[in-house]
Amino acid sequence: MVSSTHWLASATGMAVLEDGGNAFDAAVAAGLVLQVVEPHLNGPGGEVPITVYDRTSDEVAVIAGQGPAPQAATIAAFQDRGLDLIPGTGLLAACVPGAMGAWLALLERYGTKSVSDVFRYAIDYADNGYPLVDRIAATVAAMEQTFRQEWPTSAEVYLADGLPRGGELFSNRLLAATFRRLVKAAGGGSREAQIEATRREFYEGFVAEAIDHFCHEEALLTGEDLAGWIAGFEQTVSLDFHDYRVHKCGPWTQGPVFLQQLALLSGFDLASMSDAERIHVVVESAKLAFADREAFYGDPDFAEIPLEDLLSDDYSAERRALIGTAASFELRPGRPGGRVAQLPPATGTGDRTPEHLAGAGEPTRGDTCHVDVVDRWGNMVAATPSGGWLQSSPVVPGLGFCLGTRMQMFWLTEGLPNSLEPGKRPRTTLTPSLAFKDGEPYMAFGTPGGDTQDQWSLNMFLNHAVLGMDLQQAIDAPNFHTNHFPSSFYPRLAAPGQIEVEDRVGDDVIASLRRRGHEVEMAEPWSLGRLCAVARQPDGILKAAANPRGMQGYAVGR
Repeated sequence: MVSSTHWLASATGMAVLEDGGNAFDAAVAAGLVLQVVEPHLNGPGGEVPITVYDRTSDEVAVIAGQGPAPQAATIAAFQDRGLDLIPGTGLLAACVPGAMGAWLALLERYGTKSVSDVFRYAIDYADNGYPLVDRIAATVAAMEQTFRQEWPTSAEVYLADGLPRGGELFSNRLLAATFRRLVKAAGGGSREAQIEATRREFYEGFVAEAIDHFCHEEALLTGEDLAGWIAGFEQTVSLDFHDYRVHKCGPWTQGPVFLQQLALLSGFDLASMSDAERIHVVVESAKLAFADREAFYGDPDFAEIPLEDLLSDDYSAERRALIGTAASFELRPGRPGGRVAQLPPATGTGDRTPEHLAGAGEPTRGDTCHVDVVDRWGNMVAATPSGGWLQSSPVVPGLGFCLGTRMQMFWLTEGLPNSLEPGKRPRTTLTPSLAFKDGEPYMAFGTPGGDTQDQWSLNMFLNHAVLGMDLQQAIDAPNFHTNHFPSSFYPRLAAPGQIEVEDRVGDDVIASLRRRGHEVEMAEPWSLGRLCAVARQPDGILKAAANPRGMQGYAVGR
């Protein structure tokens, strides 16, 4: 089974499985296709955290595909430029591209296919064309003047034949050529040697040289930064909830906030609540968990992150007691292990619904993709690629792709867990999930959505694990989230008390939430979340579901 945010990626993953590949081969091929067909959502210059379950070794692991800040990226370097926040657009916010290294690491450790096997689908779509979804065409149209006046390398790729239209076939032959050169660099040695040669060509060869040259005057990123980085393998962070054990990436992502919410919600009988009461409790739990994210999360290689205390029963019970019958309007981190919270500076408040963000710095912000795979042997992958958005950074000359802007998630205040430091990973929003059930690997799932990822995916998980919905019903159910805490993206706005709810929850539910004090913003009926999920039952039956919102998500299996 394969489920992803784009039908061509899902079809690619299934083609690899039918060709004898395993889940890891399929995920890599699908991930490379996503770089081609969703360039407004991810690219080779972006990043991807990956969670895996390998049946052969019975191993659960994380591949940390988040590149670090450049060695020249200091707080002083930005303050000297008159900045108190890292911008969300342009070369200055670029970290080391992590996506390619992570996909190659996944292929090397767990895969069976060659470099050319997994690249051929992406090369074909980049060279011969793929149908543009309407959102890409709209994004290019919104950026037309910027491309023509400021980013000519982007105009070269996206405006070569005028403004593209939704549904048209679109090619990115520069990207196809880049991928071909990477495959050629792999050579004809062993599979491991091929993968290492490809990695070197990207991080030390022509790709790194092109990035170094392009960034020389405007950015802090250098070829040396690329050459000094390799994607690492880490243990997951996990928590038991009912019959499940949920595995997430570490606190260099927001992943543990999902587990903190579960720990808080374990003290409530969610199944017996009305819809309004359940939404209220889930939202109030999110406010507490995300306040702790703001105060305590960051790269554990640079800061002490009190995960054990944050996930402990005693701490969760103490925090749970703060959830009352009325909506909270405060950002209330706790004191895990007696620690004093270190909150970032206030950066302003305002409505964070999309229609209110024009001119606030976020219209050039991209989003994210997701892909889940489970194979006949029970191997599982959940990956959330993002960054390198066509609308937030210019195309690197000769390569056909953009760099990421993930450094915007750092704070320029000294002494915080997520303060900028050279070589440090920004605390990203990207957060794939794996869940075991009754001790057996069961489900891989996730969604795009920035700060809402661990809200939308939590809602889906609760719908399935607590309310008994099947995977598709759990995804289709009306979704909601809160914008209460500071955004992870420039300009870091917060909207205290604000929740967004798909209006099909019903007027009675919305009225009840407003009586509890929530600032309710009604979203379109099918607008919140782009969830994907695959699962394997104990009897070996596989199942999958994909999001109908946006008409791109696709689940396929055989």
